[in-house]
Amino acid sequence: MAKDKVKPRVKVPKKAAKGDVITIKTLISHKMETGRRKDRKTGEFIPRKIINHFKAEYNGAEVFSANLEPSVSANPYFKFSVKVMESGTFKFTWTDDDGSVYTSEKKIAVQ
Repeated sequence: MAKDKVKPRVKVPKKAAKGDVITIKTLISHKMETGRRKDRKTGEFIPRKIINHFKAEYNGAEVFSANLEPSVSANPYFKFSVKVMESGTFKFTWTDDDGSVYTSEKKIAVQ
């Protein structure tokens, strides 16, 4: 899959009150080849190519992470909650089998 076809999407509230527990939603457009499918023309197995790790950080501290396996469906979606105590930046990182890294950042204002 060409890198330009992989698209991360993230929803983070723009603002929250100190101590609020917010919900974050992430989705990355990715085909997630398991390595078990065969190419119809050649009969060869299509090489495995999945997002194998996801990490979310809030002001540099890891708040959520997951290791993914071939059984995860295409376009992996995560929804999780985080307690926010100060304004800052969420950074989201997806790592692909081929070493490609996709990132997205969102800021939140905490009052």
